[in-house]
Parts: sequence; C-alpha cells; structure tokens
Amino acid sequence: MSSQAADVLAAGQGTRMKSRVPKVLHRICGREMVSLVVDTARAAGLDPTVVVVPSDSAAIQDAVGDSVRYAQQPEPLGTGHALLQARGLLEGVDNIAVMNGDVPLVRAETLSSLIQTHLDREASITLMTATPADPDGLGRVVRDSSGAVTAVIEEADADEQTRGTDEINAGIYCFRSSWLWPSLEALTPSAGGEILLTDLVSAAVGQGMGVESVKAPRPDEAQGVNTRVQLAQAEAALRQRILERWMLAGVTIRDPATVYIDFDAELGQDTVVLPNTHITGASRVGDESEIGPDTTIDASTIGDRCRVTSSTVSGSTMEDGADVGPFSHLRPGSYLEAGVHIGSNVEVKNSRLGRGTKAAHFSFIGDADVGANVNIGAGTVTCNYDGVRKHRTTIEDDAFIGSDTMLVAPVTVGARASTGAGAVVTSDVPPDTLAVGVPARVRTKRARDHE
Repeated sequence: MSSQAADVLAAGQGTRMKSRVPKVLHRICGREMVSLVVDTARAAGLDPTVVVVPSDSAAIQDAVGDSVRYAQQPEPLGTGHALLQARGLLEGVDNIAVMNGDVPLVRAETLSSLIQTHLDREASITLMTATPADPDGLGRVVRDSSGAVTAVIEEADADEQTRGTDEINAGIYCFRSSWLWPSLEALTPSAGGEILLTDLVSAAVGQGMGVESVKAPRPDEAQGVNTRVQLAQAEAALRQRILERWMLAGVTIRDPATVYIDFDAELGQDTVVLPNTHITGASRVGDESEIGPDTTIDASTIGDRCRVTSSTVSGSTMEDGADVGPFSHLRPGSYLEAGVHIGSNVEVKNSRLGRGTKAAHFSFIGDADVGANVNIGAGTVTCNYDGVRKHRTTIEDDAFIGSDTMLVAPVTVGARASTGAGAVVTSDVPPDTLAVGVPARVRTKRARDHE
C-alpha cells in the first residue's frame, strides 16, 4: 500500500513582513499560519508531517507542537534545498505533498483532490494552480498547445507573453519520492545560489515524465503571505469562510461585515451574533444564546440561552441562562453559575458566583466566592488588595449586600446575612445577622428586623 506524507516549508526569512516575528508565526483568525497548514495536512490524512524550520526555530516548534517532525535548513538556499533537509525523515514514503507555511488557506479537500489526482495518474509531479484576480508577482504556469504543463516561470524571469498568463503556481505539490530525490539532487542552483522546486517541472518534462495539475476551486486557497497587506487579505478571506460555515450550521449573524470569529471558536445552533462582536481564541458558545452588539468573547465558555450585551468576557465561564451587560467585564477566572445576572458597569475578576445571584450595576467583585441567590447592591466593592497581597471575600447563600458596601478582605458574610447601605465590613458577619456602619458592626439578627 502506498503512503503519503507532508513536508511544510517554514524556514523562509520573510523580510518583507518587516517583523521580528518569523513570517509563518503571524496569525490569521487567531492561528499562526504554519499551524493552519499543518492542520490541513493532518485533515487530508498525511502522515508523517515534517516541518522544515530555520536554525533558530524554538518559537515555531512551540506554536506547532510535537505532533510533527522537524528538519532544519541552516541557510536559506531555496525551496528545493529546504525539502532536501527533510529527506532523512521521509524515507520509505511513496509520495510527498509539499506545502508552504505562508500559504495558509488551502483546504483539506483540495489537498486531498491533489493527492488523489497524483495517484490516479501515476504522475511524477502534480502541482496546484489557481487563477487569482491579480496574478502580479506570482510564478506563471506555462502550457503547450495540448494543455500540458511544460514549466513554471517566476514573474521576474518571464517574458511579456508569459506575464499575460493568469494561471499561477500555488506552491503546493505532490511528488513521487522515487523520482523526487535524485531529480532534486541533480538540479543546478540558480544565479542566486538557490535550489528551486519550480525547476523540477521543467526537469520532469525534459525527461518525458508525467506532470499533472489540479486547479484550486477558490483562488484564495493559493494566496501566499509576504507582506502585512497580504496578511490582512488572507485574514479577510478566512474570516469570510468561518462566518459562512457558522451561518450554514444554524447561527444567525446579522451583519457579517462587522463580526469577527476566530478559527478555533465554536458556536451552537440558533445562537445570534449581533454587530461589532469578536469571538476569539478557543471560545465556546452554546445554543440559543445572544452575543452582542459591541461585545468581545475571548477564550471563554458560554452556555445555552445566555446573553452578553456590549461587554467583554475573557477567560471565563457562564453556565446556562446567565447574562452579562451592558458595559460590564468578566476578567479571567470568573465563573457564573446558571441564571446569574450581571447588569451594567459590573466588573468580575477571579470569582465564582452561585446560581441565581444578581449584581445589577456598578460593582467590583474580585477574588470572591459568592453563594447562590445573593443580591449584590449597586456600588458594592470587594476590597481585595491590601497593597501587598490579594485576599478573598466569601459571601454565603441568600445574603443581601446593601448598596455601596465595602467588603474589606479577607472577610466572610454568612448565609442570609445582610449589610446596610454604605457599610464598611472589616470583620466577618455571622449568618442571619445585619451589619451596618463604618466600620460595620453586627447590630442584631436579621430575622428580628421583621418582627
């Protein structure tokens, strides 16, 4: 049985990006370009995958992880030279798909089609081509009168007639290994000292070997990224794909032009995303929720039937039926149990709020453990920092926190206890009592207040 592997070229310097960050680590829709390419290879069933990296490759390896193998290209001597560095890791593989780490938009189904065509036609080389609206700067595919591929010529080396061709080389190939390695070693370096994969096309034609091609169904699949302008173009193309995918899956997006959803985010059926909303990182939004307008959800989990309005939720969890906003902020480590209501201008940080608890407006809840069915009045602050260390506040079930209460941590308000408006609580409040004043004093048991 034949075997197919992938080689991802990720050692380019990317000088036109004007960046200290390796080109393939620039992100689109929340993911490094090279990691998107590796995922595509995996989704197409290619195994193993080898990533060719520069000598200083720690950042790339951190981003991609240990699910692939790595080969180093110590000097940038061309795409063909880069592929040669991976030879030792690809022994015994019958066919090799070669991809570029800066061509991030190719889809797994298109790559699979390329490989299947290569196998069906027993080709030495099968290359992917495309016809973008603007082919300027890209290598052109040259064909003879019968339509057979005869060469790939870089634009700088092309004559006027060739530059008039709109079919370009996508830089994605499948090679038969038994032909590839000796042919690659036989290539003559270019005037700049580089060994180029594109020269293999002419070599194969000269040997009378089969060269096949597959045209990408969508031109953006062949879009390479060499500048920040192209990075933005690639992000726009991928963002549109993501939005279409979720709308077809049953998510309502009222104004796609103003909604940004990252590659790793997930949304449930019948959820509505309103304008000016960002759902970033590996966020999860359940069914029948409403997100937006003017909202950011980052690396957070939102349950079913939740609502987040004109607010930011970062690194936090909202259980089913919880709601936030407008103009509120859940900072990392916040957890809202089912039915919690966070109203306007409330900030929650590193705190857990129990089922049915309400903080309607203008409060700060930081480093707190809040029980179920607690009412937190307007202007409440958990004073969690003493200038040296952070301390926690505990509010037990069914407590009532009066407006403008200052809870000076560490402090506990017991179950069913209350604080009066403006209280400054510096010591624990026992269950079923009322604390009032500055500093607050426990005046009487809460039950007697109603006698």
